[in-house]
Amino acid sequence: MTKNVLISDFSNVLLFIDEIQEQPKAIKLLRYFYEDFPELHVIAAGSLLEFALKDVSSFPVGRVQYLYLNPFTFEEFLEALNKKVLIDSLRVTPIQDVAHPILIRLFHEYVIVGGMPEIVNEYAKKQSITSLISLYEGIWTGYINDVSKYAMNDTLQRVIKHVISSASMFVDQRVKLQNFGGSNYRSREVKKAFRNLEDAGLVQLIYPTTETDLPIRRNFNKSPRMQFLDVGLINYSLQIQAQLLSISDFSSAFKGAIIPQIIQQELICSENDTKYQPVFWVRDKTQSDAEVDLIYPFKGIAIPVEIKSGPIGKLRSLHQFIDTCDHSFAIRIYAGKFSIEQQQTPAGKPFTLMNLPYYLGSKLKEYVSYLIEQD
Repeated sequence: MTKNVLISDFSNVLLFIDEIQEQPKAIKLLRYFYEDFPELHVIAAGSLLEFALKDVSSFPVGRVQYLYLNPFTFEEFLEALNKKVLIDSLRVTPIQDVAHPILIRLFHEYVIVGGMPEIVNEYAKKQSITSLISLYEGIWTGYINDVSKYAMNDTLQRVIKHVISSASMFVDQRVKLQNFGGSNYRSREVKKAFRNLEDAGLVQLIYPTTETDLPIRRNFNKSPRMQFLDVGLINYSLQIQAQLLSISDFSSAFKGAIIPQIIQQELICSENDTKYQPVFWVRDKTQSDAEVDLIYPFKGIAIPVEIKSGPIGKLRSLHQFIDTCDHSFAIRIYAGKFSIEQQQTPAGKPFTLMNLPYYLGSKLKEYVSYLIEQD
């Protein structure tokens, strides 16, 4: 016999509504939980929720707090592998050299596996890449099918599938939307496809800036780069996981494109309350190919971040940025150990360069603060 339970105190009750996008009307009703039962804790989650929100005519503005679920960061990857001592060492600023060899090795594992929770959970149990293939396939196919469902017509569905199948070949490259991936699709069609993929969280277009000072304004007239949801899915789609197992410095992996992806992924995944959008810098000069991988705004200044393993003397684009900006701080993320150096551009401007090992990518905010305080 079913019993009815009357709850008078909701302060210890959590109501979890999963896959809420299947019923857009339920999204509208969230406001009544807030107004009529303010002490009740409510979580509503759903895959591809951005698409469902477009069909909600009266969204409960001011009554809903957004939280974004992203792939695991490197620190969360270590937590899944039960590496508590290493997690503690990551949380000490600056990092101690003694932890570097094992952290860089485990970071290489993280780059190969990626940060999708189901994948990481399986890897933590079996420590085998081959055991993950079916999971990658299921996630990848699921994204393609789900995103295609929200296409407005058959043409857009075909464009979306073409973009997904071609996109991984353009990792960390500037892309042209017109005739993307050798197709006959127009820029407008490809842009709509990317918009759907961005709503799904699978791909994000990263636009450059020509500014060296804040506020940073993105230039949407210049070609963007692509940022994928997860580097493990990229490796799977490119079929390069076996190749990555034998590489000691990932700066050379897939023409150096994998490491910038994972560093920016870490920065995105470190934010839960906002949608962090990376931005890179290009020099606003005709026939100039100067680019800085990442511009990180912090306390009123725009700090250039290069992601590479080359010697300091080859940081040509970084030097050009430093020569034109109003401060003297720069960061290089590479395979080596943590250090801070005093350098000088070819034009003669002195600057402070902080060298960060790859595994500190998600700690950029803490280390930028440390850099400025030390100076």
